[in-house]
Amino acid sequence: MKLKLLIATLLTAATASSMAASTTYNLDPTHTFPSFEADHMGLSVWRGKFNKTSGTVTLDPVAKTGSLNVKIEADSVDFGLDAMNKHAKDDTMFNVAKYPTMTYTSKSFKFDGDKLVGVEGELTMMGVTKPVALKVDKFKCIMHPRYKKEACGADATAEFKRSDFGLNIGLPNFSPEVKLAIQIEAIKAD
Repeated sequence: MKLKLLIATLLTAATASSMAASTTYNLDPTHTFPSFEADHMGLSVWRGKFNKTSGTVTLDPVAKTGSLNVKIEADSVDFGLDAMNKHAKDDTMFNVAKYPTMTYTSKSFKFDGDKLVGVEGELTMMGVTKPVALKVDKFKCIMHPRYKKEACGADATAEFKRSDFGLNIGLPNFSPEVKLAIQIEAIKAD
């Protein structure tokens, strides 16, 4: 009986310790911008980004676990050309009136030793949800000199087919592959 009580106490302490190591961070919308590259008839590569994001990251480096939830405002798409921005928002492309947001929700974090190297998750775009894996090329946490709080940042990449999400404009003359790059900075929540 004493052994069972000791094991239960140790498991409870281990669980509490593990939970205590988990930290939540709020995405900094002034430093988090998903950007993308897409083919333009094989002639050039169009590049754009989304200017409005929000979300959270929860990280437990001891347990090597975490979660990422990102909300992207579709009408903040920015190609650097007003005519293209207007076209991208209409019902032939992102259809922002019907699908105002996109989301990325993680399923798991991948570590190589103590280094965060990937995130498995799902992208929801235009009402379709598909798995998209992020490769984390850079990750770092510091005490932010301005906010006086811990801040973490990452640079991640992924590739997917836009046609998997119903974004079929220009096919087959335009390649369906899209390269995604996202810089993320997040500040420790209070």
